[in-house]
Amino acid sequence: MTSAPSKAIEVVGLRKSFGKQTVLDGIDFEVPAGTVFSLLGPNGAGKTTTVQILTTLIGPDAGRAVIAGHDLAKQPRAVRAAIGVTGQFSAVDKLLTGEENLLLMARLAHLGKQEGRARTAELLERFDLADAAGKIASAYSGGMRRRLDLAMSLMGRPQIIFLDEPTTGLDPRSRRTMWQIVQELVGEGTTVFLTTQVLEEADRLADRIAMLDGGKLVAQGTPQELKKQVPGGHVTLTFADAESLEAALRILGGPPCDREMLSVDVPSDGSVASLKSLLAKFDDDSVEVANLSIHSPDLDDVFFALTDHGAAEPADEAGDGAPDEPADETDAQKATK
Repeated sequence: MTSAPSKAIEVVGLRKSFGKQTVLDGIDFEVPAGTVFSLLGPNGAGKTTTVQILTTLIGPDAGRAVIAGHDLAKQPRAVRAAIGVTGQFSAVDKLLTGEENLLLMARLAHLGKQEGRARTAELLERFDLADAAGKIASAYSGGMRRRLDLAMSLMGRPQIIFLDEPTTGLDPRSRRTMWQIVQELVGEGTTVFLTTQVLEEADRLADRIAMLDGGKLVAQGTPQELKKQVPGGHVTLTFADAESLEAALRILGGPPCDREMLSVDVPSDGSVASLKSLLAKFDDDSVEVANLSIHSPDLDDVFFALTDHGAAEPADEAGDGAPDEPADETDAQKATK
């Protein structure tokens, strides 16, 4: 029996231009199977173009990609059979009920009638849509339509799910529900390729992150590895009175302080060793620290440090930053056939 590839996605030298505009300029990355990989970047950076290429909707100008062990250029049908796609905009047919939308996808996935009905019932239950199965999708809330959209992508039990900004426009509760669903999918062995503008989403879900800017990958790594690339980590120490604050400033050599708040900021990586060393300085002079808080760079800091918000990608061809036509999203769902 052939074992599943350890790399769900492998991309080498991927390039794409629209006219004179270079959208992807030779990007390389790998996505281990059973993980969440998040592609981040400003609008126009090339995120949606990357998803469209990897889901066989458009072709690259150069480079090579292997999806679920299948060469993208030579085996596009095998790639489509291995993936599911949930695009930026819902592919749900609002004139059909939730159940009818799923049954339609079952037929597109070439499932038999009995298997399709069983899978539909399973997905309705899993996505908490069973009670609304007979309702027209236009009556669904935004969160319900997004869950139905993802359920439709899962009809064929894909190995890899592409989620292109899946929580855009959702309220915080619906967003967290989607996060939980993604975590459950990965726990079952599914690989998730995620693009998002919600940096907290990437921080919470992604095993690895790549930053795309101006068609180039400017950084790759785990969330923690990326945060370490950005300076600015510090500890804020607060003192009980002005006398203690002045004593601390003498000990530390006059770092930035807020005399009104009786606090001082000290550069630090936040490690236990560095905190012990810092507090020991005050013990030696019997200066008591009333409170401390650790401030580490977050993905927002990384994003602003590594991306320069370059030229916008052509919206009519690349898709980033502008609404797609409804037909484009339907094609994305059909890629799961």
